[in-house]
Amino acid sequence: MLVYQDLLTGDELLSDSFPYKEIENGILWEVEGKWVVQGAIDVDIGANPSAEGGEEDEGVDDQTVKVVDIVDTFRLQEQPAFDKKQFVTFMKRYIKLLTAKLEPEKQEHFKKNIEGATKFLLSKLSDLQL
Repeated sequence: MLVYQDLLTGDELLSDSFPYKEIENGILWEVEGKWVVQGAIDVDIGANPSAEGGEEDEGVDDQTVKVVDIVDTFRLQEQPAFDKKQFVTFMKRYIKLLTAKLEPEKQEHFKKNIEGATKFLLSKLSDLQL
């Protein structure tokens, strides 16, 4: 299994077990997550406590939680909401830090296409959960 890491933090972001498609000339990856239910599952094992002189079954106290599989798998953390100005400020800093970490042959492609990718993200800002 291939695991992709953030160049700045080393955090795991994605693996090849989650299909993705490259968008914006390969600068961004679009990954489709799925809602999954986590928590205890009430399993009926066929016991009948009332017929056996036991107490009524009260079920499971644990609560289930719906999570997005990729977010849960890689323990991704939600970021505070950005307005457009904050997002642009964040991206400028991110671009500067990331460019320095890229191999020289990848820097030119990145610099050439990151502006379009940033504009794409800005157009979707209200739809994104960062």
